[in-house]
Amino acid sequence: MLDKNKDRFNALQAKTEAQKLSFAPIAFHTARTLRDIGVLKALDNAGSQGLSAEAIAQQTDISEYGVKVLLDMAISADIVLWEKPNYSLANLGYFILHDGMTNANMDFTADVCYAAMMHLTESIVEGKPAGLKELGEWETIYQGLSQLPEQAKQSWFKFDHFYSDRSFPILLEEVFKSKPKTLVDIGGNTGKWAMQCCNHDADVAITIVDLPQQLEMAMANAEKNGFADRVTPFPANMLDKQQTLPEHADVWWMSQFLDCFSPMEILSILKRVKNQLRSGDAVYILELFWDAQKYDAASYSLNATSLYFTCLANGNSRFYRSDDFLEIIDAAGLMVEERTDNIGLGHTLLKLKAQ
Repeated sequence: MLDKNKDRFNALQAKTEAQKLSFAPIAFHTARTLRDIGVLKALDNAGSQGLSAEAIAQQTDISEYGVKVLLDMAISADIVLWEKPNYSLANLGYFILHDGMTNANMDFTADVCYAAMMHLTESIVEGKPAGLKELGEWETIYQGLSQLPEQAKQSWFKFDHFYSDRSFPILLEEVFKSKPKTLVDIGGNTGKWAMQCCNHDADVAITIVDLPQQLEMAMANAEKNGFADRVTPFPANMLDKQQTLPEHADVWWMSQFLDCFSPMEILSILKRVKNQLRSGDAVYILELFWDAQKYDAASYSLNATSLYFTCLANGNSRFYRSDDFLEIIDAAGLMVEERTDNIGLGHTLLKLKAQ
């Protein structure tokens, strides 16, 4: 990982990077448009010999003007290469076209975050998700997930599931090694983790704690998968400090849930979970910590996504630094029994018990 205490740029380099940053939104839309109208695919199919602007225009049914003005920007952005008269795909362009993570991030940024980010200053000053009005009239995005515009909804869930799904096999082995009979999934969202648990263990009973709108989707999935008899909905608003929880469970599970809350809200939730614990019960938290990543690109992505929470989700949450998060756990009267970093695409699994 790069040394964050050392400036990477001299004066000339810094000024160059400042221009790139100034026009970053234009470069972003250039890349996305080239992907969506088939130009990157045409170049990929052509291989190293590339294609002329005229040939690309014919293959994509885009005007030669449109092709050239996009690709000339793409040269400056290192997305394509140019050796007169042909353009060819650069490594960066290849990943924009083929990489699942890049596509999930790009679509999430474009369809969910882009217009909202014009309200970032307002969100920071007011402590509210001022950009959410670009998608709908809700206090938080979680109240409106099931009602988002269709493209935004698809991109939101694609983004969310891309990062969580790759961790499932490892997580199931860990959680079920103690043979739990009951599991409470707080913030169960669409019920994807609950379905995985039911598939993994034929005897486990799951209670999903979430807002009514999310539970409606979760229970529809449970019915579809034949698990409605083993999945119980528990409507709850965890922002309400008086909100109760299910009485008991062998395992309490929170996956990418607590990052949706402020530190004081997290503290309140964890204290309520602690109050329900019996001897031998386990609490598992799956989170993404930006300082626990192997790659700089991952830390960059998480810090950028934190501003989605600021501007769209609720105005006061984020992906946390691990040390800050562990302090909240300690203040709640809990302690980390086991910590496993770098699960899947950079998740950290914390197993907690009462102090």
